[in-house]
Amino acid sequence: MNTVIETENLGKRYGDVVAVENLSLRVAEGEIYAFLGLNGAGKTTTIRMLLGMIKPTTGTAHVLNTRVSLGSQKPWASVGYLVEAPHCYPELTVEENLEVARRLHPATPPGAVGDIIEQLRLSPYAHRRAGNLSQGNLQRLGVAKALLHNPKLLLLDEPANGMDPAGIVEMRELLLKLTREQGVTVFMSSHILAEVARLAQRIGIIHNGRLLQELDIDELECNRRRRLLIRTRDIQTAQSILLEAGHDIEVLQNRIIAVKNGYSFEHSDDIASLLVQGGAPPTELILEEEDLEQYFLRLIGVNGGQNE
Repeated sequence: MNTVIETENLGKRYGDVVAVENLSLRVAEGEIYAFLGLNGAGKTTTIRMLLGMIKPTTGTAHVLNTRVSLGSQKPWASVGYLVEAPHCYPELTVEENLEVARRLHPATPPGAVGDIIEQLRLSPYAHRRAGNLSQGNLQRLGVAKALLHNPKLLLLDEPANGMDPAGIVEMRELLLKLTREQGVTVFMSSHILAEVARLAQRIGIIHNGRLLQELDIDELECNRRRRLLIRTRDIQTAQSILLEAGHDIEVLQNRIIAVKNGYSFEHSDDIASLLVQGGAPPTELILEEEDLEQYFLRLIGVNGGQNE
């Protein structure tokens, strides 16, 4: 596996405030790696350290096999980025802003500006001043600048921020196309967890500056909580039947029995038959499965995850 981003014990302090602590992660070539966390968790600080914009207090970061340091020229010719709000010259048009960005990359041909305008669907706004763009189209302009020089690695801080649902889908399709057809590696922070579940091959979850967990999509599927919820008129008998059969159960506050072992989720009909035969037929069976948002909230211990 060719590693594109690698950090070892990376950390950043501002006085007594710890923004990032002991962050060690690896991102493989050609994958979409999603960096999840609440506001203030350390996502943007991490991206800024990866880009050499701020100096870490501890640890090291390597990008495209080059150690990141302030003032270094390498490897930025092969990196595109969007950090926090997209930056532009508000009095210049979309096309003019992209031409300025193109000239910062001398190897990028003039025709790249028109190509990226079309690719990001900015053609109707090409001659509009950037200061008059909507938030969504300003975000498109920021992503266009990041892609203009055909980078091998994209570092994107909330790439779909401010976009409408159609724009979010377009951004998803664009990033997937870049990775599948051109082998581009994407490291992105996001709070749109449903999109992350559709996009990322690997996920890192950061909370209070510390990396809580790294997992790929298959591991996420294994870790997500699945349980069978049962309503019955005779809850005591139902509990006895299920416990005798060896099931892991819990009675929730609303008098619903939660059967937590994987067998019950996959074989709910067998559970129903067992209860009917034992004289405590269920009045309702509910298959409950965590989505990424619920899993994330449970992991960081915030209300909204399934903690009952």
